[in-house]
Amino acid sequence: MSAWEYVKNDFNAAMRNDPAIPGGLRGILEVVLCTPGFLAITFHRGFHFMHSTMHIPVLPRFLSLIVRWWTGIEIHPGAKIGKGFFIDHGAGVVIGETAEVGDNVILYQGVTLGGTGNEKGSKRHPTLESNVFIGSGAKILGPIKIGANSRIGANSVVLKDVPENATVTGTRARTIKVNGKRVSETSPSMNPEELWSRFLKMEEELVMVRKELKHLKGEKEKRVIPPHVEVEVLNKKKELCLK
Repeated sequence: MSAWEYVKNDFNAAMRNDPAIPGGLRGILEVVLCTPGFLAITFHRGFHFMHSTMHIPVLPRFLSLIVRWWTGIEIHPGAKIGKGFFIDHGAGVVIGETAEVGDNVILYQGVTLGGTGNEKGSKRHPTLESNVFIGSGAKILGPIKIGANSRIGANSVVLKDVPENATVTGTRARTIKVNGKRVSETSPSMNPEELWSRFLKMEEELVMVRKELKHLKGEKEKRVIPPHVEVEVLNKKKELCLK
């Protein structure tokens, strides 16, 4: 693909994904002159060619630092980025040297495609397949793979591979959806919230079984309150006292 094709696809991605950009001549000027994500990726295309094809030392890094100062976006000249790439707002975005990004990927401000510091070998940064969406402040760290069509929630910290068509969220990121279905419906594994919910249900059932056994034995029934119910009652009493 020619350099012009890349620029055209990146321009169309900005027009398509940024609702603040109007149509017509004004929109064209806003993308070319006022959209930091478009400016950063356009200059990166040239710096990457200088770094990876022409093998020019130092200069691509120096020029990328100038663009970082100008746009607030740091992209190492060695990073491989596909067509239709879009960064919204852009402030604080960091993309490491060995990062690989597929086509039509969207990043928001504060995203890091970085390393953990414990990597061995030449590959230290993540690989994003095509049509991946990454929310504000998310950290994708290490030589992991984010599958195609996946969505990473804002402020998530991802340290493990993510399958295709998955939705990932949480400060210690976990997969909550795959192919539009909750993980509990497609996988035998359970998240902590679901595990706790099932534990409480089992506890309540155990209390009922004990009551039935005592009733059958003719023993005097004692009122047994599950611990989580006691906590809720205490919280209610505290609220009433405060009022």
